Amino acid sequence: MEFTKMHGLGNDFIVVFGEQKLPDNAAELAIKLCNRFFGIGADGLVYILPSDRGDFMMRIINSDGSEAEQCGNAIRCVAKYVYDHGHVNSEEIVIVTIGAGEQKVKLKVKDGAVETVTVDMGEPVLNGPQIPVNVDAEPVVGQQIETDGREFTYTAVSMGNPHCVIYVDDAVSFDLLTWGPKLEVHSLFPRKVNVEFATVKDRGRIDMRVWERGAGPTLACGTGACATLVSSVLNGATDRAAWVSLKGGDLFIEWNEDDNHVYMTGPAEAVYTGTVEV
Repeated sequence: MEFTKMHGLGNDFIVVFGEQKLPDNAAELAIKLCNRFFGIGADGLVYILPSDRGDFMMRIINSDGSEAEQCGNAIRCVAKYVYDHGHVNSEEIVIVTIGAGEQKVKLKVKDGAVETVTVDMGEPVLNGPQIPVNVDAEPVVGQQIETDGREFTYTAVSMGNPHCVIYVDDAVSFDLLTWGPKLEVHSLFPRKVNVEFATVKDRGRIDMRVWERGAGPTLACGTGACATLVSSVLNGATDRAAWVSLKGGDLFIEWNEDDNHVYMTGPAEAVYTGTVEV
């Protein structure tokens, strides 16, 4: 199988182009190939597939074999891949995901290659049962969650996939490895949850660290950055546009008041191409 290793701010993927549909053994392949010791190593396995609803469809399988409904860093990688390889020639394209449907993508091109990507991430879902979280409220702001003897205050948002945003004194040094996995599988979240620990630095910047559902700690999470900005606006902590600083770098997120859509801008990089026995 031919592949391209790509990343968005260190959130890395094995990108496969040319399949007509998602392979039946995609979960098994993801577990094998994403292993950083016995495989290629990645946070997820991404398939770029044909679509009659857009230019292409993206399907992403996490490193544990589960499928993600959406992934902000992966969609930027997909956009860069299809443009840089000549599969599209427009700087405005549509990529379909199972969590957010048809997503409009704008490309900033320099010297014939994509430099940054702006993705219309759609409207945030704020209704508890639709996120889903077992709380009948809209929005789900300032709720309490308890695990292993510790209580946190969280805000829940879906960006096509569920997120639990928790504000802490110092997100950069927070004990992500202890609390992330416990909160991911908490009974409040029937489909598990991505967990973001955030610290608002000022009205235009947020530090955030993420425990991704199905992948664990990653250097960046695009949907998590979007959910964190939405959460911060709901809590009155930031403006509607801000930089979100992740371990792998920064994303610019805007929650547009006119159309209620969230827009994410950031880079994507190709690292190398190769073939692997499957």
